[in-house]
Amino acid sequence: MIATDVTVENIEVKGEITNNHAQFLSQEALEFLAKLHRQFEAKRQELLKKRVQRQELLNLGIFPDFLPETSLIRSDSNWRAAHVPTELQDRKVEITGPVDRKMIINALNSGAKVFMADFEDSNAPSWTNCLDGQSNLYDAIRKQIDFTAENGKSYRLNEKTAVLMVRPRGWHLNEKHLLIDGEEISGALFDFGLYFFHNAQELLNRGTAPYFYLPKMESHLEARLWNDVFIFAQKELGINIGTIKVTVLVETILAVFEMEEIIYELREHIAGLNAGRWDYLFSAIKKFAVHPEKIFAERSQLTMQVPFMRAYAQLLVKTCHKRGIHAMGGMSAFIPSRKDEEINRNAFAKVKADKELEAKNGFDGTWVAHPDLVAVALAEFEKVLGDNPNQKYNLRQDVQVTAQELINFHVEGGKITENGLRMNINVGILYIESWLMGLGAAALYNLMEDAATAEISRSQVWQWIRHQAKLEDGREITTTLCQSLIKEELEKIKTLVGAERYTQGKFALATQLFEELITAKEFADFLTLPAYQYLD
Repeated sequence: MIATDVTVENIEVKGEITNNHAQFLSQEALEFLAKLHRQFEAKRQELLKKRVQRQELLNLGIFPDFLPETSLIRSDSNWRAAHVPTELQDRKVEITGPVDRKMIINALNSGAKVFMADFEDSNAPSWTNCLDGQSNLYDAIRKQIDFTAENGKSYRLNEKTAVLMVRPRGWHLNEKHLLIDGEEISGALFDFGLYFFHNAQELLNRGTAPYFYLPKMESHLEARLWNDVFIFAQKELGINIGTIKVTVLVETILAVFEMEEIIYELREHIAGLNAGRWDYLFSAIKKFAVHPEKIFAERSQLTMQVPFMRAYAQLLVKTCHKRGIHAMGGMSAFIPSRKDEEINRNAFAKVKADKELEAKNGFDGTWVAHPDLVAVALAEFEKVLGDNPNQKYNLRQDVQVTAQELINFHVEGGKITENGLRMNINVGILYIESWLMGLGAAALYNLMEDAATAEISRSQVWQWIRHQAKLEDGREITTTLCQSLIKEELEKIKTLVGAERYTQGKFALATQLFEELITAKEFADFLTLPAYQYLD
């Protein structure tokens, strides 16, 4: 170990610094992070306050619409986003996952066109995880990464690998282990800043560039802040403006009303939008949680074919192609079973149907969570696109979407079953426990789940309790019923993971957090905010 509680010119590192991590927290790197913080923290805080104010209006019944003050941006048909590099023109299949060493190697070798290395929802942001992730990406870019498993199996990069993109944390999260002038730095600026500082020039030397995915934005003003960050960072390191290219995840219900404005703000840097379906569902539930007429059916029924999700997806495609950028489809989270071929057959059929729908809707590519799904997804896009790298020529001029369609959450035949309630409880607790143990991507019931899963689970239960929603059999969903089911589901979880793992884990804390979240008087904005205090 090198040091803890390091202080350099009002820059204080509160976490432990190992020999492996020291180079990433050099004085020069810390000073670069300090410049980002001092330049942009006040604006970040201002925008976070705007989120609170907007939620207050939503709670009063002032629902979102397309912005009248930016109508000229939407009506002007002449502007387009800047040119996108050749290596980002074909993105038919992208694979995503956390920034651990084995995952990075397997994902880059997967045959996918792009790998999105994730510091956000599939990464539990402990200090060690975040710095290990920076170290792993540093090594991967320089082709010096390898990994040996406990069974002796070795992993190394192939000659040809996927294009690398990186997702930093969202604007709402802090990095508590680094204080600038006594303030915690933004997790987004920490993740972006360290990666950019150490790797931007190396990427350019190797014929590629720094590419990013941007999560959880709620307005074009938040996109403007990112754009200002990019311009500042590129100038600081002497890199041409526009070198950075980003894809924005449209995973909040408010951002869908400002997609063209988001593209406009980032037009020098943007390469695409992504339909982040699971976080989008969570955002929709969260933003309208206090309204009894906006109660959602259980998660299993909220597919991409229900009207409000179909409207969201089709509008995203139309908007992207109108402005000359990629429209990326959502995640297929299935994890193949090594023991049950019947599970695999059923799941592969669902993945195939999902990707076929996306390709026919005009998407240029899609996401998968496991290398075994790359070929399945790729085949469906190649059927529609043929030899074309994308289908930005498909302008979807047939699509007309109203604001009302985007927020009409009624699902024909939608219901809430006891099994649906139990699944929310079971998966919610399992995922929170995994996160608290430092694993942000959890394989649960043959699905790769990230933080969005637990967010949907707890937000639905909170809403159902709040509005006395009824199960299909007529029983009212109450705190008492949920607490009873929690006890039963914990017994199932104990059987699932085994007594030893259950005893050594953090299931009591995970259960406590889940119960607090579903019974709180006020809806907690993100579960990761209260949970973060328990991560080292």
